[in-house]
Amino acid sequence: MANNPVVWFEIYVDDLARAKQFYESVLTVQLAVLNDPNDTSIEMLSFPSTTETYGTSGALVKMEGCKAGGNGTLVYFACEDCAVEESKVEAAGGHIHKPKMSIGEHGFISLAVDSEGNLFGLHSMK
Repeated sequence: MANNPVVWFEIYVDDLARAKQFYESVLTVQLAVLNDPNDTSIEMLSFPSTTETYGTSGALVKMEGCKAGGNGTLVYFACEDCAVEESKVEAAGGHIHKPKMSIGEHGFISLAVDSEGNLFGLHSMK
């Protein structure tokens, strides 16, 4: 496969406003409305993205029948130093699952739980 295999992610939430506040606070980003005007059963807020840089984007999704907190997939967010974003998690309504730890030559990760009960990761090289 010539490209990165992940092209999109969705984090299912129960309270879209609370999850929006959590991720905007922890990651210092602005989420944007991404809805299908023909389907009012789905509400989405997308993470910022550009096709010119490494990585993929995704969205917070509130959809009937899809509960938050299933943790079947783990999404990692890129950081300069994951300790910085980790330090914002509890104040934003989440908690730390595993504090910053080395993963050898691949850098460092922190694992946290968001305001909706979803486990997510933070990754940095320092």
